[in-house]
Amino acid sequence: MERRRLILSTGNLHKVREIKDILKDLPIEVISKDELGFKDFDIEEYGKTLEENAIIKARALWEKVDGMVMADDTGLFVDYLNGEPGINSARYSGPDGNSERNIAKLLDRLKGVPMEKRTATFITVIALITEDGETITVRGECKGHIGFEKKGGSGFGYDPLFIVEGYGRTFAELGEEIKNTISHRAKALYNIRNEIINILEDGKDENTGNK
Repeated sequence: MERRRLILSTGNLHKVREIKDILKDLPIEVISKDELGFKDFDIEEYGKTLEENAIIKARALWEKVDGMVMADDTGLFVDYLNGEPGINSARYSGPDGNSERNIAKLLDRLKGVPMEKRTATFITVIALITEDGETITVRGECKGHIGFEKKGGSGFGYDPLFIVEGYGRTFAELGEEIKNTISHRAKALYNIRNEIINILEDGKDENTGNK
C-alpha cells in the first residue's frame, strides 16, 4: 500500500527537522514545501488569531498539492502588554523588522516593569488539512517570564528573553535538545502526532472493512 504523504507548509529547516524527528516512526512520508518545489510560495497571514493564520497557510498549500498538509503559527503573549506582541510576534517591529528589532521593542515596552509582572505565554497552533479537506487544529503552550536582557546563544526569535517557568533559564540557555521536548511547538507537535495516528488508524479500519 502506498504511504500517505504529509506536506509541511514551512521552509524553516529547523522546524522541518524537528517535525520529521517527532513523526519519524509513523508510516507516512513527511516532506517540506521546498522539497516539492514551492520554495517561493508565501502566504499573506491576514487572520486575527493564531488558529486562523495556521489554517490559512495550510489550506492555501493544500489546494496545490496531493496529501495531508500541516502549517503552524506561533505568538508570544505578554500579560502586562495585554497580549502583545501576540499574532504580530514576527512583525512586532514593523514589516521590515527582524528578531533583534523585535526584542529591542519588547524590552523598551517593558522598561521599568518588575520581574513578577513580566509573565508571558508562548503559544503554537498547528493546523492539519486531511486529504479530504477536513481541518484539525491543536495547540501547545509554555509559560514563563520576559527577562531584562538577552541570555544564551541558541534558539531564535525571542528565545534569549523567554525565561521558562520551572527552569529559571531562557530557551536560548537551555539549548535545542531540552527546548524541543518542553516548548510550546513541541507540545503542539506531539498533540498533532496523536491526531495523525488516529487518522492512520481510521484509514486502516476502512481498508480492513473494504476487504
